[in-house]
Amino acid sequence: MKTIIMLIVLFFSECSFAQSPNITSWLQNTSGKKGSHYVSGNSVAIQDNDSANVQSVYYSTNWVYIRTKGIPSYTTGPFLDGNPSLATNQNAIFKISRNPIQNTGTPTATTAGNIGIFINGVALFDYRDGVSWKNSTNSLAGGPLGGTGDNVWNRDAIVAEKSGFDCSKGHPAMGNYHHHQNPSAFKLDQTVISTVCNLYNADGLYVIDDTKHSPLLGYAYDGFPIYGAYGYYNTNGTGGIVRMKSSFRLRNISVRNTYYTGASVTPGPTVNATYTLGYFREDYEFVAPTTPNGLDIHNGRFCVTPEYPAGIYAYFCTVDSNWNSAYPYAVGPTFYGTKTTTKVTSITESVTAYPAPSTSNFLMRLYIEGLYISGNTMISALGNANADSVTIQLRSTISPYTSLYSTSTTISTVGLINLSLPYLYSGNSYYIVVRHRNAIETWSKKPVTITSLNNTYYFDPY
Repeated sequence: MKTIIMLIVLFFSECSFAQSPNITSWLQNTSGKKGSHYVSGNSVAIQDNDSANVQSVYYSTNWVYIRTKGIPSYTTGPFLDGNPSLATNQNAIFKISRNPIQNTGTPTATTAGNIGIFINGVALFDYRDGVSWKNSTNSLAGGPLGGTGDNVWNRDAIVAEKSGFDCSKGHPAMGNYHHHQNPSAFKLDQTVISTVCNLYNADGLYVIDDTKHSPLLGYAYDGFPIYGAYGYYNTNGTGGIVRMKSSFRLRNISVRNTYYTGASVTPGPTVNATYTLGYFREDYEFVAPTTPNGLDIHNGRFCVTPEYPAGIYAYFCTVDSNWNSAYPYAVGPTFYGTKTTTKVTSITESVTAYPAPSTSNFLMRLYIEGLYISGNTMISALGNANADSVTIQLRSTISPYTSLYSTSTTISTVGLINLSLPYLYSGNSYYIVVRHRNAIETWSKKPVTITSLNNTYYFDPY
C-alpha cells in the first residue's frame, strides 16, 4: 500500500545555560498567561488575547534578543485623562548589547519613545510627553495637543499626565504601553498621590523594600542595567541599604527665560498655579552629589549590585522620601553609555535560546493513504480522536544509518503529532524515518539538521 506522508517539523527551544544577568533576568512567560485591562467604570478586569511578559530570549556573543508583545502580566488601565488607547501587541524584537561601553564623547540625549526595556518586555520612556511651550501663541503645543511647540520648555509627563496613569503608573501611546517612572503601584507609595488603585487594582512590576537592594528592573538602550529605588550606600557594596537619590533639584526661579547653565532661551510661562515649578523639565538643575548614594547627571553610578558583584554602571528608578517618583525618574536626560539597542524585525545571526532546552519539541503533520479522506481529515483506525499509531526514528547519516532514537506516538484525525525529543539530539543532522504498520518505511530525501531555531521539513509524497 502506498503511503502519502507530509511531515512538518517545527523545532522549539525552551531553555539555555545560565549566562550573564542581561540574559537571565527577563520574565519569560512559561504559563501562557495573557494580559488584561480595565475600562472606566468597571472594576472587573477584562482578559486580552495577547500573551504577557517576554515571549523568548536568544543570545549571541555580543547581543541578547528579547521577543515581547509589550504586554505586562499586571492589569493595565483605565487611563482616566481621556487617552483612548489600550495596551496592544507590539510584536517586537529588541537587540540589546551584552557588552555595553561608556560614551566618552558628547553624551547622547534620551528621546521620545522607547529608551529602555523593563524585564517584563514593557517599554521605558523618559520624562517627556511630546508637549512643550509655544511662545508665539502663549500656550502648550505638540504631542496629544497637536501642533508643534518650541521644544525649549518641555512638559514633564509625570506631573502633567498623572491622572492618565493606571495603578501601576503606566499608560499607552498609540498602543505602546510604557512607564516613564518607577514601575511600582501608586497604592504602595508611602504617600499615595493617586486613588486610581482603589477601583482598578494592580500590582506593578515590583514592590519597594527599603531593607534590601532593589531588583534589576530592566536595561537602558545603551545596554546598562536599571534598578529600583534602593541600593547599597557605598559603591563597593558596603554601608547598608539606602534610597538612591537624584542629584537634580528644582531651581529657585519665578520666570522662565534661562536654563540652569545660564544660557538665555525663548521664554516660557511664568511660574504660577497652572504651570507650577516642576511642570517643565527645564525647571530642574543638576547639583553634583556629595554622598555615595547621590546619582550622576545620567541618574546612575558605577557600583556593586547583587547581579554584578564586580561592579557595573547602573541606573536607578529614583523616588523621594515618600516613594513618589523623582526626576529624572530612571534614565536621563542623557545616556551614560553608547546607545546601541535597536528594534529589529528578525534575528540574522546564529543564536542560543535561554533557558537551556531540556527537550526539543516537534510539531508534525502527516497524512496516511488508506486513512486519508480529504482536506485535513483522516478516519480513525483506533476508534477515537486519533487516526493511528506510527513510529518516528532519527537515523545516522552515515552507513549503515543506525537508528539513534525511536519512539511510537499517535496521529490525530487531523494529522497532528506532538513529539518531545531529548535536547541532546539538537544541533545535528539526521534522516527522519516514518514507519506505519500498513506502509512502506519512508525516509527523508536528505538529512535534516535540527538547529536552535524553527525548522520546517516536507516529506516528498512520491
